[in-house]
Amino acid sequence: MLYVISGPSGCGKSTLIRHLLNEIKTVHFSVSHTTRPKRSMELFGKDYYFVSPEEFQRMIQEAAFVEWAVVHGQYYGTSQKEIETKLRHGDLLLDIDVQGARLFKAKYPQAVFIFVLPSRLEELKRRLEIRGENTPEAIRERLAAAKKEVEAYPEFDYIVINDLLEKAAQELRAIIICGKCRREARQEEMGPILMSYRQEG
Repeated sequence: MLYVISGPSGCGKSTLIRHLLNEIKTVHFSVSHTTRPKRSMELFGKDYYFVSPEEFQRMIQEAAFVEWAVVHGQYYGTSQKEIETKLRHGDLLLDIDVQGARLFKAKYPQAVFIFVLPSRLEELKRRLEIRGENTPEAIRERLAAAKKEVEAYPEFDYIVINDLLEKAAQELRAIIICGKCRREARQEEMGPILMSYRQEG
């Protein structure tokens, strides 16, 4: 099963995803490619594949991406190879911006789409400020983008309001567990189950 998590910059997606991956070992994370600089705590191949703009353009030309977009001046993309490889090993979780989620939905409409946001714009601003990684101008740009992105919430299957981390993490975990019980997710298991019911006693 594919799970797409989206939301404004600073909404806490990465923190929630880390919690989930630590708790549910059968869920894997799709690592995106990006041209943005690596943050101090990030690791290549775990958080992102950090590549040059030239490398990213080459991958675009080779049609390597399921979706890609320019977000706050940097390129982000999800490679087809990453999805195909990791889906063989279990459920797959993607962290994609709203633009990318729309493109991804056109190709994978069966995926589960989850929108994350804090309940107030002021809280989002506070989180962006305490990161200490963005200029005041960059924060203003992200907040302006957030005002537009939040209007996209009807396009998603689930909404997680991330005010209290533990509550939001519990909600996200519940969505993943619920997704595992969807008919299409249980299709392989149902074969032998149905066979046993159809056998004559």
